[in-house]
Formats: sequence, C-alpha cells, structure tokens
Amino acid sequence: MIAALIQLGGSLAAVLLLAAMAWKLGLGGDVRIRNEDEARRLAREAIWGFEAAEVGLDRAGIGALLRDYTGRIMLLRRHGAHFAARLLDSHEGIRLDRNFLVISTGERAFGTVTLDLREEAQTWAGMLRRLGGWQQWASIPYHTRFRASCC
Repeated sequence: MIAALIQLGGSLAAVLLLAAMAWKLGLGGDVRIRNEDEARRLAREAIWGFEAAEVGLDRAGIGALLRDYTGRIMLLRRHGAHFAARLLDSHEGIRLDRNFLVISTGERAFGTVTLDLREEAQTWAGMLRRLGGWQQWASIPYHTRFRASCC
C-alpha cells in the first residue's frame, strides 16, 4: 500500500515538473495573430523582402491574407505553435461563402484554411480571382512572350 502511494506521488511530481517546464518554455500556448503589424512581421520572416500593402486578418487570429506592392498574395495560417506561409499563385481551390473565404492550396501538408474576413471577404475573393490570369502573362518580359520555341 505504501509502495503504491509512493509511486503515485512520484508520478504526480513528474507530471507537474513536465507541465512547469512546458509552461516555462512557452509550449502549448494559444498562438494567434493579434494585429496587422504582427501579420506583417510574420510575412517578412517567412519570405524575405515581402512588404505587405494590404492585410486581411481572420476574426479569430488563426490566419491572414497579405498582398504586397507587386501584387503577390501570401496566406498565413496557424500550424501548431507556429505559423506557416504560402504564396498563392492560382485562384483554384478558393471559395467565398458569405464572410468566409475557404482556401485550399492543393498541398496535403498545408491543408485547407477557412478565414473569417467579415466584410473584407468579397474584396479578397476579387483579388484572388485575378491570380493566375493576366498577372502571370504580364510578368513575362515582352521580348520573350512570342519567342519561337522550335529552335
């Protein structure tokens, strides 16, 4: 009986020690994007030189859409205790549902993200619809657009 109580006490002490270590290291916290400045900082950390001109924050802070001055659009989403970022290059997999924008990148590891952008959802859906269209064509230098590929 005493041996069982000692084992229980030791196990309880070990669990409390691990919980204290996790708390001290900041593990397991509720990670959210608090404001536009934090979203901009995360975007700069993800891709060097990405300076956001516009930011669309999810109401819950689990993700954001950012557009830079060249028209590139980045998707930030929570991935565990960190944030993952992807540059979107196509409007495929994007669906507008009232105030929600559902974005599927086609990558299994990244998954599908549903952002609650409130009244900004329609504006962002319009920007995303333009991806993969004339912008990609316009980014090709004019003198190489019509170059013959046979030689």
